[in-house]
Amino acid sequence: MQEIKTILCSIMLFFSLTFTYSQNKINKLFESQETLALKLSFSNKKVKKTNDSTYIDTELYYKTESSEWVSFPLNLRARGNFRRNTCYFPPIKMKISKSVSKETLFKGNKKLKLVLPCKNEKDLNDNIIKEYLAYKLYEIISPYHFQTRLVDIQFREVKGKKAKDFELKGFLIEDDKKVAKFHDGKVFERFIHPLAMDADTSVQNALFQFMIGNTDFSVAYQHNGKLLYIDKKILPLPYDFDMSGLVNASYSVANETLGITSVTQRVYRGFKRDESLMQKIRQQFLDKKNEIIDTVKSLEKEFDIAKEYNQALSFVESFFTIIESDASFKSKILMKARTK
Repeated sequence: MQEIKTILCSIMLFFSLTFTYSQNKINKLFESQETLALKLSFSNKKVKKTNDSTYIDTELYYKTESSEWVSFPLNLRARGNFRRNTCYFPPIKMKISKSVSKETLFKGNKKLKLVLPCKNEKDLNDNIIKEYLAYKLYEIISPYHFQTRLVDIQFREVKGKKAKDFELKGFLIEDDKKVAKFHDGKVFERFIHPLAMDADTSVQNALFQFMIGNTDFSVAYQHNGKLLYIDKKILPLPYDFDMSGLVNASYSVANETLGITSVTQRVYRGFKRDESLMQKIRQQFLDKKNEIIDTVKSLEKEFDIAKEYNQALSFVESFFTIIESDASFKSKILMKARTK
């Protein structure tokens, strides 16, 4: 009898520890997909002068489920080179002290990215929705992805003694180390040839990039992507899709060395793999077609301009027209796979 009690206690302890471990891995900030209301104030001019080691101090306000505003101090800087120099609103890297966030929704997130509209133009918020959509689509494709959350931002731009207010859409992106930790892995810092990376995840990433019409990435040089080391495999982790055909931003520039004149022209940039693997991943995308299309449609209400939504939906649908055809899949993907 005592032996049975001991066994039962051991089983209960195991499940208790397992539950606690899994609960600790849940990121509360991204658990809900409700749009989060934020307030931020800073000088764009000062932020653009920051670098990897310099930050400015400000206060972040967020609205709780009970409609109360909670605030805490944080440090932020501009990130990226192209958007820093090109955009009116630069993308932001946030650094949050553990001590100030421990009683807030942001607990456990020491670093976050905040993506803002680039240009101060009429479709500024719709470009954000389309880039956010790209992240949500990759969630369907691969379990190894960044978690994201839409935010409505009351932004006050400080200009000396004056200030200008904006109502902006944006989204938060979790830190790459949080992604790695969730999968019991780590961020892989070294350069490595793409053919040495996990084959399935590599083809999923390459076909996803083709789907959204993105050529502004390099898994070899970790341009707009990170690498994860999980279960003895090296996996690509893509981000920054503003130059894609799906977003089709006014400031986007086509890579003419690839023989294209517009970012809406697709080019497959994946490396040559065994055809059976390519067909397997192709089928995965086809099996998820309805889920992918439904995800696009679920964001229709977030668009300010109906034309922008319709173009995004049409662009994703045109991808499936390609991969549903054996001839198109062969000519546009299999025959275009890179060998170097």
